[in-house]
Amino acid sequence: MKIRKNDNVKVISGKDRGKESVVEKVLAKDNQVLVKEVNMVTRHLKKSAKNPEAGRIRMARPINVSNVMVICSKCKMPTRIGFKFIEGKKVRSCKKCGEML
Repeated sequence: MKIRKNDNVKVISGKDRGKESVVEKVLAKDNQVLVKEVNMVTRHLKKSAKNPEAGRIRMARPINVSNVMVICSKCKMPTRIGFKFIEGKKVRSCKKCGEML
């Protein structure tokens, strides 16, 4: 998977289209990512030992990796990711400006 934890991404489709945030968790097996403050849902939780406060809790749910694009740190634009070999190491690069990510 080309997207990693702590990448800055922009949501390109869905109800949160246009939002920019940071990837909190990558679920490679399911081809999904958990993005901070994106795809928020409300859960109604009962009071328990694990959850001492009952009520409605807002939490983020994962979205498909195809619905986000990485934001390049140099050109500040959403971009596709390519790979280059530099000194024998495989690194991610921006397809627009060629900068390493």
